[in-house]
Amino acid sequence: MNPVDLFKTLADDTRLKTICLIVLRGELCVCDLVSALSLSQPKISRHLAQLKATGVLLDRKQKQWVYYRLNPDIPAWFDQVLKLTVAGNEALISDARRNLSGNSCCDEETAETLTGIAPNTCQA
Repeated sequence: MNPVDLFKTLADDTRLKTICLIVLRGELCVCDLVSALSLSQPKISRHLAQLKATGVLLDRKQKQWVYYRLNPDIPAWFDQVLKLTVAGNEALISDARRNLSGNSCCDEETAETLTGIAPNTCQA
């Protein structure tokens, strides 16, 4: 991974916030990011595609949801930069973290899978 490309990835506000939230949570669904960042699904998906194309994120599908996580093969120095950025810039993502603290449609799907009881509030 080219350092210039990695820093260009961080240069966009939406991508930086997205990466920070994923660093904090480990893995997030597109619908979680839409809720947290108060942006449209197409806009979030476009930024996630760019992050995936640079090799920063990996994805996995579970039913109709797509979850994103940091690529474990990112360089160690870049992993440190991300962790330090999150640790030193709480104000950057405080609103997004607050928006993320609620249940998402994905959480309800997980609850359904675990309990066998379908919630009636999920609108994916």
